[in-house]
Amino acid sequence: MQDAEPELRIENSEMGFAMNQRVHSVGDPRRTGTVKYIGTVKGFAGIWVGVDWDNGEGKHDGSINAFRYFEANSEKSGSFVRPQNLSKGISFLKALELRYRSRSSKEEEDEMYVLSAGNKRVSVLLVGKNKVQDKFNHFEELVGVSLSYMGISSVGSPKEIEATAPNIKQLDLTGNLFSNWEDVDCLCEGLQKLEVLDLTKNLLSHYVMGLATLKNVRVLVLNSCGINWAQIEKLNPSLEMIEELHLMGNRLNTIVPASSNHVQGFVSLRLLNLEDNLFNTWDEILKLSWLRSLEQLQLNKNHLSRISYPDYCSESSEPHEKGFKPFENLRCLLLGDNKIADLPSVDRLNYFPNLTDIRLSGNPITDQTKGGIPRFVLIARLEKVQILNGSEVSSRERKESEIRYVRYVITQMQDRLGEIAYIHPRFDKLKALHGIEDEKSSNDMKGPKKMASGLLSITLKCCGPSMGEKPPVIKKIPATTTVGKLKALCESFFKLKGIKLKLFLEEEDSPFPVLLVDDMASLVDLGISNGATIVIDQED
Repeated sequence: MQDAEPELRIENSEMGFAMNQRVHSVGDPRRTGTVKYIGTVKGFAGIWVGVDWDNGEGKHDGSINAFRYFEANSEKSGSFVRPQNLSKGISFLKALELRYRSRSSKEEEDEMYVLSAGNKRVSVLLVGKNKVQDKFNHFEELVGVSLSYMGISSVGSPKEIEATAPNIKQLDLTGNLFSNWEDVDCLCEGLQKLEVLDLTKNLLSHYVMGLATLKNVRVLVLNSCGINWAQIEKLNPSLEMIEELHLMGNRLNTIVPASSNHVQGFVSLRLLNLEDNLFNTWDEILKLSWLRSLEQLQLNKNHLSRISYPDYCSESSEPHEKGFKPFENLRCLLLGDNKIADLPSVDRLNYFPNLTDIRLSGNPITDQTKGGIPRFVLIARLEKVQILNGSEVSSRERKESEIRYVRYVITQMQDRLGEIAYIHPRFDKLKALHGIEDEKSSNDMKGPKKMASGLLSITLKCCGPSMGEKPPVIKKIPATTTVGKLKALCESFFKLKGIKLKLFLEEEDSPFPVLLVDDMASLVDLGISNGATIVIDQED
């Protein structure tokens, strides 16, 4: 494939476009892209602009008829556009005026109506409309401002911004055309009171200068900005007051500290959001363990497969204060939708000194259809957890989960008592805490006593749409009954012949019933105890 010849390229066109400039489609500021080519295209008259679209919705990869003009990010993200069909954007103050000073016309107001019961138009009266518009005519009163997808590409004079809107504290600039940090610096220079800045979906240059004007920003959102960790390190000195840093969707997979093996600085950072990135090893996450103020770490939607906690006593390469503990103030760790599949990873969460809010949903370890463990096992194994997968763990749920877990382990491990301490690290402690005695072997029990001791009192409830209204029943069922056998019994108890059943365990304090997926598992295998409730539904 041939590349475009030099004479076909125009570095700075008469239309004012330049290479790597951010643009949007005329009339659609949400359709943004980057200029990758300016010049002629063989077989087509005039000047064309080659654009690599952010949303990937183009026509080709930058080549036409075996002739390459530019490299697009994907096979269909590039296209050629006439210059008059692209916008270079507007200034910050122009966007502010368009969003907050524009008044609706008489024609627009006439179109604001609802239909009455008699199908007649009834005009809508905007209560307080004049008062609101009067406020917007005085930009100095604006505190929270949203200018998302306005096509802003330039800032203008910081002094003019300060004179026009000096009191803005929260600013949302999602989906605009900012491409360099100098513009961000100028903007913040004019907004001295700015505390919250959202730059989501602005593809910023990798060159970061010293940004003294960010020193008052407490919340910085850089989601889907194409940013890397080297840029974050360069921003570090400028973010003296930063409390929340959001870095979702940047395809991050490494953390490269500036001067040591661990990220330092960020002395006020309480929340770090690294969701929807590409981290696949916990070693990268451990580089954040020296952030002393960090309370919440969001790692949902990555590719992490294990969790560990560092043993700093064995490290001598980097000194730390006496009494220091890694992640010492971390209270919330969100790990949903990763690849965690092993129980030791779950157990290691107990080493985090103050971790009480944990999310593990969406991992193989919690997917019971693939051999994952139920909620009660997680609660019992996680000593300090108070919120699990977004649901509060009450003191009652904890007690019942721990008792149920101990009985479950006793039943499962009767023939491997020597392995219990290794496989179930909290077992001995929980067994002593709740005063649970070892169950006698079934060989030592005879006759009616043996049979009675193995019966569970279970409440059965029907809820399937084709089952009709049937009152709940309480049945004495052997603890060794399998899920498949219980389905057959339910079919008999409720006369549900011809209906394919599925069973759920309804647990108090748990937001959702748990699907019993393994027909071969017995009630005792599943940790189901006396007084449990089973909900009977039908397959879709």
